[in-house]
Order: sequence, then structure tokens, then C-alpha cells
Amino acid sequence: MTVVRQGFLGALSPRHRERLATFAHDVSFPGGTRIFDEDGVADRFWIIRSGLVALDVHVPGRREAVLETLGEGDLLGWSWLFEPYRWHLGAQARSIVSAFEFDAERVRAESEKDPSFGLALTNCVAQVIARRLKATRIRLLDLYGPSDAGES
Repeated sequence: MTVVRQGFLGALSPRHRERLATFAHDVSFPGGTRIFDEDGVADRFWIIRSGLVALDVHVPGRREAVLETLGEGDLLGWSWLFEPYRWHLGAQARSIVSAFEFDAERVRAESEKDPSFGLALTNCVAQVIARRLKATRIRLLDLYGPSDAGES
């Protein structure tokens, strides 16, 4: 794997980045591919090399609401790190996507063997979660907030 030094991987030290890279293999998804659905088993994750992926949430009686679009260097999937290992959102390729794919069980096992690696990885994932929660809140307010907010 040619190690990307930006985005999610850029937040890891070179040593931890190289260790994570040993678990990567290349995958690609055609545009329109459903990569995962809410509540599905979160047994892998990806770092996007190229292309766009829409993160969405199921809204009863409506189409999925797109919360954020991810691109080069972004982590796709964080639910693999926390029990019960079920996806919190859905994801669909918006274009042809090339990514590094990681087997979650192998990465979790390595994190247990090397607590320094596990802590570094968990901290990076936590930063992603914090950014995504903020983006989700803003997007949901845009979609479902009062349309007359601020009007007299």
C-alpha cells in the first residue's frame, strides 16, 4: 500500500501508519454501489484513495438523507471499533471509488496486542466521530429545522 499521508492516515504517527498499512488491501466500488447499510455488520473499514462516498441515514417515509460526502484520505466506517459492531449510517459510492480496505477483527486484535497502536488508532477514529457528529447535526438542522427560523 502506498501510504497516504493526508486525511485520516495523516493523523497517525509514521510508525502507526506503517503498522496499519500492513493490514490494507486495495478494493474498488463502481458508482452507485451500496457499500453498507445502517445496522449491518461492521466487520471492515476503508480509507478512500479516490472517488466520493455519501454517508446517509434512513428516514422513515422518505429517501435516505445524505449527511456528508467523503473523499480522498477520509475514513469510511468507524462502527467496527465499538461493540456491537453495527453500522450507524449507510454508505453509497457516488462515483468510482478506490480504497484501502481493512479487516476490522485483525486491526482490533493488533490494537489489543499493542496498546500504543490501539490508543493512537482510537484517538484518530474519535476525532472523525466528533467531526461527523457536528456535520450530521448541521445537516439535519438544514433538512428538518424550522423553515421560518429567524423570520418575524
